[in-house]
Amino acid sequence: MEDEQGSEQKAPVGIPTMAGAEIREATPEVVEQKVVEAPKKEELGTHIFALRTTANREDQVLDFIVSNITKKKLPVFCVIRPHGMRGYIFVEAADRQSAEQAAFNVPYARGILPKEINYSEIEHMLEQVKREVDIRKSDIVEIISGPFKREQAKVTRIDKTKEEVVVELLGAAVPIPITVKIDAVKVIRRESEAPAEAASDDEL
Repeated sequence: MEDEQGSEQKAPVGIPTMAGAEIREATPEVVEQKVVEAPKKEELGTHIFALRTTANREDQVLDFIVSNITKKKLPVFCVIRPHGMRGYIFVEAADRQSAEQAAFNVPYARGILPKEINYSEIEHMLEQVKREVDIRKSDIVEIISGPFKREQAKVTRIDKTKEEVVVELLGAAVPIPITVKIDAVKVIRRESEAPAEAASDDEL
């Protein structure tokens, strides 16, 4: 019964993107980031488990787990890394054994916690909220989803109507403009000398 119900949910996520809209930072962030979806309020017979990870290795663990789910065809329906939370990711699966198999032999994974997680305990982290994004021209940002995930870049243009920004990768030998969604980047440094009027012109 649980398997049948679980199968009605989305297939194993290839997970936040795009934490494109972070799943409250996991797509808003969610999380893919690869997009990770929050579990439905009606759990439909599934269970949520917390997996401990090495701090700052959450993204790598998440990628390995998604790969395991796909290869082993496990009844795991969602993998979530709320942005801002270090040392843990959440796994929604048909049962504990499935969650443990998904994390088996995954580098930096430190085991499923004994106690099952209630949705209400993490709901505030996962609900998508509409928020004003403060991004300006010349900001240094980190790309949090898509093929250039984890790369740092400089904002060269902003189009708030289309909710897109044009950036140039800092590590590239030759600057190449790349257009990404606003919620696919997060500001990590702001150049105070950047003229405020330049930012407002580009935001029009």
